[in-house]
Amino acid sequence: MLSATASIALYLCATLYQVLQLRKHPTLPVAPLQFVAAAAIILHGYTSIQWVFTEWGLDFGLLPMSTTISFTINLIVLISSLRKPIHNLFLFLFPIAALTIAVTMATGSEGVFWESVSAPIGAHIFISILSYSLMTIAAFQALLLALQNWRLRHKHLGSFLQTIPPLQTMESLLFEVLWAGFGLLTLSLLTGFLFFEDFFAQHLVHKTVFSLCAWLFYGILLWGRHVKGWRGNTAIRWTLVGFSAMVLAYWGSKFVIEVILSN
Repeated sequence: MLSATASIALYLCATLYQVLQLRKHPTLPVAPLQFVAAAAIILHGYTSIQWVFTEWGLDFGLLPMSTTISFTINLIVLISSLRKPIHNLFLFLFPIAALTIAVTMATGSEGVFWESVSAPIGAHIFISILSYSLMTIAAFQALLLALQNWRLRHKHLGSFLQTIPPLQTMESLLFEVLWAGFGLLTLSLLTGFLFFEDFFAQHLVHKTVFSLCAWLFYGILLWGRHVKGWRGNTAIRWTLVGFSAMVLAYWGSKFVIEVILSN
């Protein structure tokens, strides 16, 4: 598919541009990066629509949905980068997006096609995608924060620390994303319980249990931040633990059902 190939090429070009610019000087001209990123993300979104809304019905398989979630993540970060200094996340996200598109294009999907989806179920899926996307952004933000912490502690200053916002700003950004993602995750679970007849059915039980675990982990972290002022490595650890539960809830469950059990 032409749009998929063009999107991969633009993602790789944007990544190469960012790497080369950061090697020359820490103050990256953001506008050209955002322009190329916007073109890549538009093509990515068009490709995702083609892979989910097929002539055989709606495909909510592992790879098409991973491509859709990757598109949503990049779109949120691009829009946020217009107001906040988080464009360095593109260094992680763009190669992953290019790889996801390439794998989906090469292997296709073996998911079960849905002829139609009711409005409530569609709303649940949309909210779930947004919550997964925001928590993925939070996880990458936590990894960047961990690297920043480590370099400061070991006095490996270099140009890296000049390319990202101060530690306090990074932490504030992390918790802004976490609060938004937690709200959407809560809404996702509520709509799941309301709109699915049996949210603990055999094919949903693993996803439900791990999603509830993730909700609990994130809830503890946000409570600790609000009441006890948790920050630094404590915040990073809880963020990554919660994200691990979300990975198991969504991608882990889909991999088991579509890859392992289907063979």
